Amino acid sequence: MKLGIIVESFRLPFREGVKKAAELGADGIQVYATYGELAYDTMTADKIKEYNAIVEDAGLVISALCGDFGTGFADAENNAFYVDRSKRVLELALKMNTNVVTTHIGTVPAEECEKKEIMRKACRELALYGDSIGASFAVETGPETGKILGDFLDSLEAGGVRVNFDPANLVMVAGDRPENALKSLGKYVVHTHAKDGIKLDGNLPKDINITIGDEAVGHDQLLAMGSEFLELPLGTGDVDFDVYLPALAATGFDGFLTIEREVGETPEKDIRHAVEFLKEKMAKYNL
Repeated sequence: MKLGIIVESFRLPFREGVKKAAELGADGIQVYATYGELAYDTMTADKIKEYNAIVEDAGLVISALCGDFGTGFADAENNAFYVDRSKRVLELALKMNTNVVTTHIGTVPAEECEKKEIMRKACRELALYGDSIGASFAVETGPETGKILGDFLDSLEAGGVRVNFDPANLVMVAGDRPENALKSLGKYVVHTHAKDGIKLDGNLPKDINITIGDEAVGHDQLLAMGSEFLELPLGTGDVDFDVYLPALAATGFDGFLTIEREVGETPEKDIRHAVEFLKEKMAKYNL
């Protein structure tokens, strides 16, 4: 497997983030293409050449583009607009030497209903388009269990919508175990995020303390504050990487473990820790 870093996690300009990723020993980066320096609708041929050179000169590749517009695909009136723009991001991905665009589609309902059919229609169109150009949209796991998402992807009857596997989202939001979710999703995984966290559902030990900044906050206090989950540095949450990573490898996946750090006051420190943590696990399990 290979190590990736979402370049925005450094909270630095693109060039500086790429440099940091290379310094920390990453093999590649993921970058947002719906806003920021690489926004899909600003990427002229000259800019594509320039940014590809920045990545190549650092000895890296782009593991995936992030094409999440923050809307999902459950709104029939707006779907045509965002499906079209998602296709443009996928086209940009191929020009930047990757064939994966990660995105969120919204929460897939467990039962058949109008919302689910609206989502299916949009995702089937995206899947067929991905197939036609040899690329794929990778749905990020988390809002629903792996079984629900797997059954939904099976129903598309096309291969161009696949999975960006985020084990922390499954733990924090869906309350699903990553190793169990892989039973339904393993065949679809084309990219992953390396993240950790806990679901604040009352099932954890009551004396757990989580450090936020310089303050240790109790589990019950976090619940009282309205928090439903909490992202934590790798190895300190509820993702069991000693179980998850071998299970991921058993599916045949040999792509990117892309570090994502969305919170915290010391992103570079946390990312450096994540790189070291993953390298240790990769060596341990010969990944």
